[in-house]
Amino acid sequence: MEGKEEDVRVGANKFPERQPIGTSAQSDKDYKEPPPAPLFEPGELASWSFWRAGIAEFIATFLFLYITVLTVMGVKRSPNMCASVGIQGIAWAFGGMIFALVYCTAGISGGHINPAVTFGLFLARKLSLTRAVYYIVMQCLGAICGAGVVKGFQPKQYQALGGGANTIAHGYTKGSGLGAEIIGTFVLVYTVFSATDAKRNARDSHVPILAPLPIGFAVFLVHLATIPITGTGINPARSLGAAIIFNKDNAWDDHVSVSLLTKFTIQSKVSIIG
Repeated sequence: MEGKEEDVRVGANKFPERQPIGTSAQSDKDYKEPPPAPLFEPGELASWSFWRAGIAEFIATFLFLYITVLTVMGVKRSPNMCASVGIQGIAWAFGGMIFALVYCTAGISGGHINPAVTFGLFLARKLSLTRAVYYIVMQCLGAICGAGVVKGFQPKQYQALGGGANTIAHGYTKGSGLGAEIIGTFVLVYTVFSATDAKRNARDSHVPILAPLPIGFAVFLVHLATIPITGTGINPARSLGAAIIFNKDNAWDDHVSVSLLTKFTIQSKVSIIG
């Protein structure tokens, strides 16, 4: 009983009481910044946890594309927006899936599910180049397979309804689409850096548990804002997988000129903040 009483009094974060920002909770005594991840870490290749993490990223991205592409197709198939979940439903599908999948995979791979997030964390030296490349490959393969399964189940509807591929809406220029994707990707990755900040995790034990919530909510809000412009990419794997399986000129043109350029240029700015 004494041990239990002590645990309750001290708390899971090992501080006698909640301490505000700027107090000893953030001192060098209580928190030490982890060293930067090495650029190359060959030892990872001999670890099962390394390969398991990549498999988790593959499965998560596969499920993400499968559910979200089906949602987009369902909305487009409806005779009018009132007969379907509409843009809000699509946004909830994307945000909700990210929330669920980050929660499921955070303890295995970190729950990236997005090459933009992986690349940003690599630039911030949060993971090695070896792991970053492996994650990105598995994420893209998972996205391709997820979109491919949807097309396999409904080939005619998939082609007729656009396959969930990102294209710039009529009336918008590529510059408008680029701007929307840059801001949207920044919001997402900035939220990821904030939600997974190691100093906050050390101070408040509840922060790691709640991390999937703000990340999923950020995805939801960005989709509300940018679906009418580009269909919302903010995820190179999601855009690439849908473009490969849909395989139409307009999807490829918009994907290459806006989507990929946006994701991998915004990360340098985010990594500086992180």
